[in-house]
Amino acid sequence: MDYTSKKKLTTFFVYFCLIFIVIISIFPVFWMILTSIKPTSETLSGLESLVVHNPTLGNYSAVNKIAPMLYPTMNSIFVTFFGTVSTLFFCSLAGFAFAKFRFPGRDALFLMVLVTLLIPQEVGIVPLFTIMRSLHLTNSLWSLIIPRAATALGIFYMRQYCMSVPDEIVEAARIDGCRDFTIYTRVILPIIKPALASWASLTMISRWNDFFWPLIFMRTPKKYTLMVTISLLPVSDGLSTPWPVIMAGTSIAVLPIIILYFLFQKFQKADLMAGAVKG
Repeated sequence: MDYTSKKKLTTFFVYFCLIFIVIISIFPVFWMILTSIKPTSETLSGLESLVVHNPTLGNYSAVNKIAPMLYPTMNSIFVTFFGTVSTLFFCSLAGFAFAKFRFPGRDALFLMVLVTLLIPQEVGIVPLFTIMRSLHLTNSLWSLIIPRAATALGIFYMRQYCMSVPDEIVEAARIDGCRDFTIYTRVILPIIKPALASWASLTMISRWNDFFWPLIFMRTPKKYTLMVTISLLPVSDGLSTPWPVIMAGTSIAVLPIIILYFLFQKFQKADLMAGAVKG
């Protein structure tokens, strides 16, 4: 077998493996959507579960009757939007400071930030809940935003990206009379746009899918986010489990974040390409 034939065979094998992995990855989502439009009378086992004989959207209306989705959806949008914006601002600002400023204890302080990555979030839930209660922020959506306005992982990510910005650019801006915050807004932010977009997509997915924090801090159904509301759907209907209704509610929660991921995919590619060029 010549070199060209070996190369074609290798390429075919690689693409076959990738397609196989993609099919396995998207199959649960495909099955979820199919099940959400099936009547509860149709079978959900075996290969027959992949066939929809009488498609219906009644499961979605049933979800809204059991657990109205308007307030939870608006709450999730609010938390996702402001949580992402605040995290981008504070993490990029802290990353810029750690990367381009020289001050006593900088490295030790940055090490302390990294050490917090080793601490599970459940460990700090009691003192954090006490703080939120003393600030009268329990049962407030801001209690889901403020404590995570700056995360250790986000600061580390932005700091590493800011370090790739040449010091000469920052010094030139200072010589031109720019103050530090002006350098941050006019020089640093335009350069690190790929990192901001990539981190924004990851943060939005995390905030939208968050279940633990809303379950702890929210006390009334009108303040629940979408994920908490979906968990309240009934797991039994008489002698059977209403899987089509449950899958309809899950689809409502999952599909928006899938769409957001595809919208931000080009920015993630730009971030990867930028890293490859710098490397």
